[in-house]
This record gives sequence, structure tokens and C-alpha cells, in this order.
Amino acid sequence: MVIEIDIDMIDELFQKQKAFFQNGATLQVSERIGALQSLRSVIIAHEQAIYSALKADLGKPQTEAFLSEFVGMVHELDTAIAKVKRWSTKKRKAAPFITFPSKAFVVPEPLGQVLIISPWNYPFDLAISPLVGAITAGNTVVLKPSELTPNCSALLQKMLQEALPEELAVCVTGEADMAQRLLDQPFDHIFFTGSERVGKIVMSKAAQHLTPVTLELGGKCPVVIDKNYPVEKAAKSIAWGKWFNAGQTCVAPDYVFVHSSQKKAFVQAFNEFVKQFGQNAAEDLTHIINQANFNRLKSYVEDGNILSPITINEDNRTIEPLLLQPDNMDVGVMQEEIFGPILPLLVYDDKEEITLFIQKKSKPLVFYLFSSSSKEQKYWLSNSSSGNVCFNDTLLSYVNKNLPFGGVGASGMGAYHGKASFDVFSHYKSVHHKLNPDLPLRYPPYKWQYKLLRKWQWLLNKGF
Repeated sequence: MVIEIDIDMIDELFQKQKAFFQNGATLQVSERIGALQSLRSVIIAHEQAIYSALKADLGKPQTEAFLSEFVGMVHELDTAIAKVKRWSTKKRKAAPFITFPSKAFVVPEPLGQVLIISPWNYPFDLAISPLVGAITAGNTVVLKPSELTPNCSALLQKMLQEALPEELAVCVTGEADMAQRLLDQPFDHIFFTGSERVGKIVMSKAAQHLTPVTLELGGKCPVVIDKNYPVEKAAKSIAWGKWFNAGQTCVAPDYVFVHSSQKKAFVQAFNEFVKQFGQNAAEDLTHIINQANFNRLKSYVEDGNILSPITINEDNRTIEPLLLQPDNMDVGVMQEEIFGPILPLLVYDDKEEITLFIQKKSKPLVFYLFSSSSKEQKYWLSNSSSGNVCFNDTLLSYVNKNLPFGGVGASGMGAYHGKASFDVFSHYKSVHHKLNPDLPLRYPPYKWQYKLLRKWQWLLNKGF
């Protein structure tokens, strides 16, 4: 039976987890491994229930659910279980000769009590992945999933109650008032995934307790197609990036720059691939999350010239990916993160012009470049700033969980996945250990020391 936690229980729950952490219950690596193994077993046992919840809340096809949710969660758990002992050991550091005789090392320690606020677009992976990092590092966790995916949130709550004691990790469901009550607590770290607007609220609330935050936001991720790159290959990957989860992905392509000589070929190829993808669209296309977002996306159709067939299903809130050439740069589709299957198409002749355009925009979560030229790749690495970069594909910069993933500027702060998840929820405590004998060089009265130290300055900061 699932035990519901209401808003009036939050203060007591916070104190319960605080006592659990202060008693040192999370410090033993063996206990962390046991918790991770338990969570893994529960997730494996609920695989089909996960797919059913995603279908109920988002109409998500099972193949996408497997690729974007289940595989990532299990990979994070397997990596953490295998490597937590190595990650948790103290690391020897060089001690400069000026401190002789001594030794130095760094010890990772948990931050303490962690709040994770997860979004609706990938309701399992974007909740469990940071949760795994927090537990691996030895923290307690309160997880608040989105109220927009109630079936997924209820299943998350059920799985955590089966896998872990609530003193260690608990899932709390509810509306915005529940999130507000949680943000009033003096957590030691807050991990938030969502919009820039809500991210500002989270950061403001965290500042009241000087609580550090990790913000995984989004922004308008640009795509540049080099004029010498096979346009059909680029179109296929970009169309898939907009089809997958109906474009409701923080790393989805948000607008694409195509060389003027390739525009016609790109439009034709993009539309052909969407047609191929849509042979069973009723089952293979994720729904737009709610009516408000569906209406917002439909309104973008008025922002320019549509270059694709319009396939919109009002009954199940689906929109097949379509290209739009915006009337100007001030329309809504070019000002806001689209978070849907509409893709603005922009034409360029001069690379320097689009470089300036992208540089003036807020820093995106991902910059996409389709180019086989190492010179072009180097150019864009040097002339663009983004949380992540992906060459010749879309979305997969997130999928590779061996890479730290996170934003910069308006697209977020902090990174996670794999070892980076352990790091973001750890404090690396520096330890200086003085050894014998105690040399007299640093003690007054200062008579002869300066001349000797000055003579041997080259040696003082060398490590040993």
C-alpha cells in the first residue's frame, strides 16, 4: 500500500531525514550499494508498469520509453554500483616542499539533505538519474516529480517506497504548493530540471538558505548544417530529433540554419522522413502534454510560412514535425523555447552572420553542427558557447551518460551523469596532514630564514 505524504508532513519528514543523515547512516559505501541494488531490482520488476504509466500520461510508444527512460535508469544504477567504491576513496595529492614534512589528500563527503524536483517530459529518467547520484554520494533525498504526469508520479512514489526507507529517499507528490513547502526547507542541495522561469524561482528560494543549486534548464538549441554536408543525412537526424517525444525535449533542435543552396533539398528530405516516420503515427507519436501546450504550439503556425504538410490531431493532441520559415526574428516561435515538433528553418549564405546571430542569443543547452570538416568543427567549438556540443546527430549528447551533461548561462548550471552525478552531490574535503619533525624555518624571530628561503624559492612549491 502506498503511503501518501501530505503537505503538513513535510517539516516532520525533513527532520526525520536530517536525523538519519546526522547519525551517519549513509556514510558506509556498502549501505549505499545495498540501496542502489534494491532500487535497481524494483525498477526492473516494474518495467512494464513504467511503460504503461508513460502511455497513460504522454501516449509514449514503448520503444521510445525503453530508449529514453528505462535504459538510462538501469545504466546509471549499474555504473554507480560498479564504481562507487572507487569514487568514494580518498585521493592522494602532492604536498609542496614548503609544507615539508606533510601529506595531503581529498576526501569526498555527502552534502547532506537533497531536494530533487523533476519534470514531466521524461518523468522517470530525469527523476531517477539524479536520485542515483545523490544516493551514491551518501545523501538523503526528497524527490518531487511533476503533477502533469500523475500516473508516472504515483508509480515513482510506489517504487521508492518499495525500494528504500523514507529516511533515505522518499517521493512526494502534489501541486505547486507542495513544491513551495519543500523549497522552504533548508536543504543542503537542490537539483531542479525544468523551465528557465521556474528555475529562477527555485534559485531565489534557495538563496534564502544559501543552498547551492543545480539547474538543468533548456533554451533554443541551434542547428547549423555545413553547405558541404549530405543534406539528406542531416534532415533524417533532425526530423527524428523533432519526432522523438514530440520534440518535448530540452535538447531538441529548436531552429536550423541551412545554406541557401540546400534549402529545397532539406525541405524535401525532412518532409519525406516525417512521412516515413508517420506510417503508424497513432501509436508511434507521443502526445503533447496538455491542452495549454497544444494550443501554444498550434499558435506558432501563424508565425511564418509552413513548408510541410500540417498533420494535427485534436483528439489525442499530436502534431507531426513540420518546418516553418518565420516571418521575422521577433515572432514567438523565434523568441521562446518551442518544446514541441515545430522547427523554424533559416537560410544563410554567410557563416559569419549566423555566428553573430547565435552568439547574441542566450547560451543553449546543446549546439548542433552537421559537418564532416574538422576545420568547421573547430571553428564552431571556438565561436559558440553552449552546455554541450553534438556533431552530425541530434539528442545523443544526452544519451551518452559517460559525458557530463549540463547547461551554461541561461541553460543551467552544474552537470551530472555517471561520475559527474557523484561529484555534483559531493563536497571534496581537502585534508592537510602534518608529519614530524617540525622544521624551524617558519617560526620567528626571523633572522636568517629569508635569505635561505629566497635562495631556495624554486624548490618551495615543488610537490612530493
